[in-house]
Amino acid sequence: MLQFLIRRLTGAVVIMFLIGAFTFFLFYAIPQDFAQLACGKNCTPENIAVIRENLGLDKPITTQFWEFMGGIFSGRDFAAGHCSAPCLGMSFETSEFVWDSIIDRFPLTLSLTVGGLVIFLTLGLGSGLLAAWKRGTPLDRVVSGASMVLSSFQIYFLGPIVLGLLVYSTGWMENPKYVPFTENPGAWALGMLIPWLVMSTIFTAQYTRMSRSTMIEQLQEEHVRTARAKGMSQRYVFFRYAWRGSLTPIVTILGMDLSGLLAGAVVTEFTFDLAGIGRLAVSSSLHKDLPLTMGVMLFGAFFILMLNILVDLAYAYIDPRVRLS
Repeated sequence: MLQFLIRRLTGAVVIMFLIGAFTFFLFYAIPQDFAQLACGKNCTPENIAVIRENLGLDKPITTQFWEFMGGIFSGRDFAAGHCSAPCLGMSFETSEFVWDSIIDRFPLTLSLTVGGLVIFLTLGLGSGLLAAWKRGTPLDRVVSGASMVLSSFQIYFLGPIVLGLLVYSTGWMENPKYVPFTENPGAWALGMLIPWLVMSTIFTAQYTRMSRSTMIEQLQEEHVRTARAKGMSQRYVFFRYAWRGSLTPIVTILGMDLSGLLAGAVVTEFTFDLAGIGRLAVSSSLHKDLPLTMGVMLFGAFFILMLNILVDLAYAYIDPRVRLS
């Protein structure tokens, strides 16, 4: 397992370097004067020259690239002060270090993503297994029908409906807001509950259908039928043999859905007016704040890679043959 983890981490480092290089040259290939963007309107040529020197834009593009990559590991010096590692540059719009802006918004996005992930995996896998256990019964038809209906919803459509019913009309719940977990765990969970449920609805419906179909397929496998023929109970065969085998394709799809989950978090932040990394990315793009946009892209890629490594570890635990591949 350790060698498997080392291979995955090594691959992640190479991918992050390639993403960083591609992102850097993609943005700096744009025919724009970054010093002019940082200076804004009604800026004198003298001010532009000073900004270009302070940001290191007067150096060759290759030198700028290696300073940018080196700053991630060792930090960089700007006119505004020293940017500690990991340094992703300085925002044109706010003159703040990009990493500080990202890390300030990250707890909200992390809470939203992880909370939604836990909910839709718990509800989706649980209801799918229940439907497979009760296959052909009214309960199976209700669960399957509900998953079909819920999968057609979208976050930006379902969010206002839930807010109208639970917050504005009945007053049963407060308007969603983010409270740091370290300050008040109860307020943190209560403030994020509606966004969690709305964001996880579509994924719950998808994983309900997926877990039901994979479990039914597993119940038809030879080793499962052999276990039944040996006189083992239906419950034991279901959870001991079929359940673990059904997780393999689900974990595979989960690794592919992680980017969609992060995109869902962005839409959820806008729907419920939450100031997370998603809103930061859109705002930086609208203001042509290229260092901040580039930093958010790199951070998002790193976040998805780390989640994929966790999925790979879960996949290797479920199926030991993966460790040898």
